[in-house]
Amino acid sequence: MSDSSPLPPVRLTSEAELARDALAAPLFSRAARLARWAGPDTRVGAGGELVEEQLPEAAAVLGLSGDDAAALASEAWRVAVDTGLVGIVDEEEGTVGAGEDLSLLTSGGPQDVLGVWLGALDTVLADASVPDLDDLVGAMDEGGEIDFSSLDWDPEAEAEFLDGVLGNLYLLTVSEEGPGGGPIPLPALAASMIVPDDMGEPTNDVLEQVSDAMMRLDDQFRLLEPIGLVDFQPVDEALMAEPDEEAEEPAAVDDTDVSRYGMVRLTPLGLYGIRARLLEAGMSAPAVGDLADKGADTLLDGTSVFPPAAAQAETEQWLARREPLPAARELLAAARGGDAGAPLRRLRCQQALSLVGMEAEPALREVLDDAELGGLARVWLSEHGVPDVPAPSEAMVFWLTIDTLAAQLAAEGNSDELQSLVEGLAQQHGGFFATAWRVDHPATPDVLEAMGRLHPDKKVAKEARKAAFKARSQQGS
Repeated sequence: MSDSSPLPPVRLTSEAELARDALAAPLFSRAARLARWAGPDTRVGAGGELVEEQLPEAAAVLGLSGDDAAALASEAWRVAVDTGLVGIVDEEEGTVGAGEDLSLLTSGGPQDVLGVWLGALDTVLADASVPDLDDLVGAMDEGGEIDFSSLDWDPEAEAEFLDGVLGNLYLLTVSEEGPGGGPIPLPALAASMIVPDDMGEPTNDVLEQVSDAMMRLDDQFRLLEPIGLVDFQPVDEALMAEPDEEAEEPAAVDDTDVSRYGMVRLTPLGLYGIRARLLEAGMSAPAVGDLADKGADTLLDGTSVFPPAAAQAETEQWLARREPLPAARELLAAARGGDAGAPLRRLRCQQALSLVGMEAEPALREVLDDAELGGLARVWLSEHGVPDVPAPSEAMVFWLTIDTLAAQLAAEGNSDELQSLVEGLAQQHGGFFATAWRVDHPATPDVLEAMGRLHPDKKVAKEARKAAFKARSQQGS
């Protein structure tokens, strides 16, 4: 995930709901239960880990049984120690007691709970970047020490890879072109980290790297699910099984069912957690509602880089805190300007005003004679069926057209929708370019140049380029 491109805003659930989700996450819940269980008789080793003799009792406290009960109890204990739910009382004696943060889970607010949970997430993410137990055992020397140089393991690279995967998963989740909160196939997520953007057909070597990354992610997401970060459907083990030569008939495997290769999605708590990590890393990761208490100028500038649905959601929250008429006046005042960002501000203003009822009518009438806002006001009043709306002058119509095209260019670039708009304008107004180059708008040359790029008819495109040259010459004189 590039750190130069602005992220779309995420829609987070309330902190109270997120805190409840955190407390219900299996691993976090176990860590809290062990912290409450720990007492003067609990013994730990030099690293703060539960001594082996204590593990059966810890597992029983958690209601765990089976071969992995001790390992799960040990993992929960490590999270409890790392997050401050358990404190080491005497290192020499190996005694412990309730940590300073344990009381936050019962008497603290949602932010306190989420703060402790974020610490637990850091612990689990660090664990997920470590090679699996079989690899560690295989790397032990004769003295029982792990020879890390034989593992071909770079801790920083592993952590960076996992952060990149989670960043891509976050981006896919918050993007309006993404799956809308649905699960994402593990192969697609692995490919997003391995396959270059400009590569056509992946080579066999690249496909093998994707397969290896997919299996590594399968292991990592199995570790991350219990902390509440993701919902995860692991890779179907039948896909990895060696064929049974003695079997009379091989089991049917549907290779076209992408879900069998693993599916993952961030939970609402996971979205909160990854956003918190992105913010800590210095990235811009907005959330819907961030601008609700800001001024209209901040709202219009901020939502200028938002996708349409996110811009509307942010604007709705902003409007919900204000009376319609003062809000409309504030929006109109913020939409003025001749700078490069002004056309897009006016477009966002127009979209915001479409959410305001007839209470805003006086504000729109007040700007009917305004050179920058008069056209916008006439559109709003006409759409709302207001009688006696004065007809715009030709100059105002052309100015509004240039302003609208400049806003669309800023919002979407050379999109198919903009190309259709350009073609329609040139078709409806035979002498459009003869008049358009004279429009006193800072963006006139750029808009006409764009029309020359976008129009498929070479003759019309040439007219647009000529008009752009005239407009630039006029503005430069």
